[in-house]
Parts: sequence; structure tokens; C-alpha cells
Amino acid sequence: MKTPETILIIDFGSQYTQLIARRVREREVYSEIFSHKISLKKIREISPKGIILSGGPMSVYEEDSPQTDREIFNLGIPVLGICYGMQLMSEYLGGEVKATSDREYGRALLTSKEEGKLLRGLSSETIVWMSHGDLVEKPPKGFRVVGTSDHTPVCVIENEKKMFFGVQFHPEVSHTAEGGKIIENFLFGICGCAGDWTAANFISKSVDKIKEEAGESQVICALSGGVDSTVAAVLVHKALKERLHCIHINNGLMRKDESGEVVRLFREKLGLEVSNVDATELFLGRLKGVFEPEKKRKIIGNTFIEVFEGEAKKIKNATHLVQGTLYPDVIESVSVKGESATIKTHHNVGGLPEKMNLKLIEPFRELFKDEVRRVGRELSIDEELIKRHPFPGPGLGVRILGEINREELEVLRNADEIFIGEIKKAGIYDEIWQAFCVLLPVRSVGVMGDARTYENVLALRGVTSTDGMTADWYKFDYEFLARVSNLIINKVKGVNRVVYDISSKPPSTIEWE
Repeated sequence: MKTPETILIIDFGSQYTQLIARRVREREVYSEIFSHKISLKKIREISPKGIILSGGPMSVYEEDSPQTDREIFNLGIPVLGICYGMQLMSEYLGGEVKATSDREYGRALLTSKEEGKLLRGLSSETIVWMSHGDLVEKPPKGFRVVGTSDHTPVCVIENEKKMFFGVQFHPEVSHTAEGGKIIENFLFGICGCAGDWTAANFISKSVDKIKEEAGESQVICALSGGVDSTVAAVLVHKALKERLHCIHINNGLMRKDESGEVVRLFREKLGLEVSNVDATELFLGRLKGVFEPEKKRKIIGNTFIEVFEGEAKKIKNATHLVQGTLYPDVIESVSVKGESATIKTHHNVGGLPEKMNLKLIEPFRELFKDEVRRVGRELSIDEELIKRHPFPGPGLGVRILGEINREELEVLRNADEIFIGEIKKAGIYDEIWQAFCVLLPVRSVGVMGDARTYENVLALRGVTSTDGMTADWYKFDYEFLARVSNLIINKVKGVNRVVYDISSKPPSTIEWE
């Protein structure tokens, strides 16, 4: 299968690396992140249209600073260095980089000295976002300075003949007023990208790839009812037709009445036959007495695969399992490509046993959530399914902090039903990336009916986001929060205090465990 034209992003540890990938993909050009340790052989295999060197927190002259193969500058491929990436390129090619006492963070005014390829079409003065303590004092031979700022005389450099470009600021962040134009200039004016990485093209190429991966085998798909598994099921069904066998496992950690609703929606809305397996007793039995979040995730992941392998044995020649793994799952779970630290094990990635009899088909492993939704719309999936908030693989198992039992699950389900119901009633469901309740391992004193109570504390969480990599808390109005709090305390036995989580990601994560 022909690979899409690719912009290769080499990660040096910047907090903005994933944002670079998103900005490129928003222009319908495929981008992929790799560690700075990527080999020259791998780069040649990818044959990218262009290479972007990310920023990073270290100094290029420090002993342990991340480096990459210098031969990337002899491949005849356009290179754009951003911040640390510009400094590294300058050092490799004979320029001079130094620390400066006049550090530059936040907004700065970029002034174009002359119009180069990278700044073509930009205003002569424009706001950019800086974040650096080092700067390029002298650019390499063959480069010209085409942009400056008050504190950074060498702010934008380019060697048009060799197609090497560098910016000291971050064009990928929204604070850089014309950053999108700079990225477009690199993609289309310099790299010559066609910009044809659309949902339709992705579907066409994915269908071919799925057919190739599955061969003549039967394939089973884990249907949770979430957006990712829903779109994955429809996509794989497009490729394999009757060779796809959809299975929904009720692990006892679903929301109220969710398993029955998932099966009904798939049969009625999508025309897919779904086997419904109730494994509640198995999951809850294995989780008894378990408090540690990572251990819970591992148990749920291992049990999930065990049940699926048991179901697979009932299907002759079933060799593959479809999962809706997303790019943020991969980035946050393991540093396979980028340099980001592992935050937590994701059910779709790190929660799987090392020895698994089923091979994985993961069509969305390199996609962000909003990209999956675009694919779903291209596949004509109903908006009711496409717009569903994300739901974690371990389900309510990571929304009950500490040990899981049936009583607490019932409390959480009832509270969640009220919270989500009120959000939908208020007409704000689509404004929110994800909303849910968390049952805390904390009890507090209360008064109900003139009697003392000592019951659970429940946290509400609502966030806005584009891809789940970063998120901000949703600003519910006070009347809404008061109404939800009163409803939960009055109707859900076992809760006498409701709090609202106003943490952003980072430093917090969206889920609590």
C-alpha cells in the first residue's frame, strides 16, 4: 500500500511537539513524530517530504542534550528547525549558539528584514511566541537572516538553496499570530506537499491495509460503544464484510444500562450483528481488594484479552482483534516515538499481556480523536454515535478511587446518569469534550433530615479539549452546578457532598486514575 506523503517530526522533548503534528495535519498533510534517536535508514524508508526539528528544554551544548544523525542534512530533504531545532541545525552546520542572560519568554514582535520563502505573505511585523534561554549568535555559512525580534537578532534564518529553515519562536502555538501561514509556507511552498491526506483518502488506504493485515482470517472487534471502537468497527466491516465479528463485553464497569444500549444502537443504527458477553462476575472478582490504579488497569486489560481470546476460539480461523487505539494513547503510554515521559498505562496500549494469541489491527493508532470523528462522518455514521464523549477502556474502574465494589458502582452510575442528563438537558453536551463523576475514597459529615450522615464525596469533572492531549475545565454556570449537586445529594443514596474539579491538563490528567 502506498504511504501518504509525510512530514517527519523529530522530537527533542518539547512540550509542543504533538501540537506541531496537529498543525500539519490540519492542513491535510500527514505527519508523524519520532524520537531524535531515529535512524537514517528509517528516515529513508519513510521518505518524508520534509523534516521538522522540534523545540526542547535543554541546551545544544550540554553534554547530555538530545542529538540526531547529522546526515539528515545530506538527504536533500527540506528541514525546518523550531527553537532548539534551529539551534541544533545551526551548530551542526557551523553556526554559533550561546546562552543569553536576556532570556525571552512569551509574546514578542517579529520584524521581517526581507521576504524569504518561510515568511512569504506575512505582515512586516507580527506577534510570535518565544520560549528560549539560548540563541543563535551567528548563523551557518549560506544562511541569511530574514527575521528579527528585539531580543533575538537572529530570529528567522534560511538557506534557500539547500532548503534549510529555522525559527527561534514557536509557530505551532495559537499565540503566534501568523504561525499557521508559516507552517503552510513550509508544507506547500517549500516541501511541495499536495495536501491530500483527507478522511476519504485515509479510509481508502486503511481498507487496503486492513485487507492485507487480515488476509483470509476472521477478525473480532471489541465494541465498547465509544467513538473509537464504533468507527473502527464500521471501517473494518467495510474492508472485511461478514468476516468481522463484533463482540461487546460487559465488564461490570459500564455506565447505567449502557451495555444493552450499545448492542441496540449497533444493531439498529449500523446494521452490525453484535454478540453480548456478560463477564461482570469475572472482572469484579479479580478486582476485589485491589486499590492501586495501575494494577487495576492491568487486571482489566488482561481479563479483557482473556475473555476475547475465549470468544475467539468459538470463531473458526479468528486470528485478529480490532482495537480503537489512538495516537494520544500511544504517546502517553510509552515513549516509542517521542521523548514524552510515560504518564499512565492506557487500556488500549499498555494494559495488554505480553503474550497474546490474537494479533492487533489498530487502524487509528496514528490518529487524534477529532480525526477519528471526521473519518466516522465520512463513513456516514450517525452523529449520536460520533459525538459521544470519550469513555476510558477500564470504564468506571478508574472513576472509583481505591477498591471497586458493587455498592459504589451503583452510586457512581446513578450520579453519572444525573450529571450527563442535566448536561444534555441544558444543551451543552457538544461544547464539552468529556464529563463524568468520580467517587472519592473520602467520607464527610453531613446533615439530612435533622440527622447526622457520614457518606461519600463525589467529584464532578467537565473539560474542553481538541484531542485530549491538553484540556481546560469547563466553566459551568453556578446555577447549573447547584442544581446538579442538589439532585445528586437528594436522589443518590450514599453521597452527601459534591465538589467540582477545576484542574487543567497539564498539570492534571483528565481522568483521576
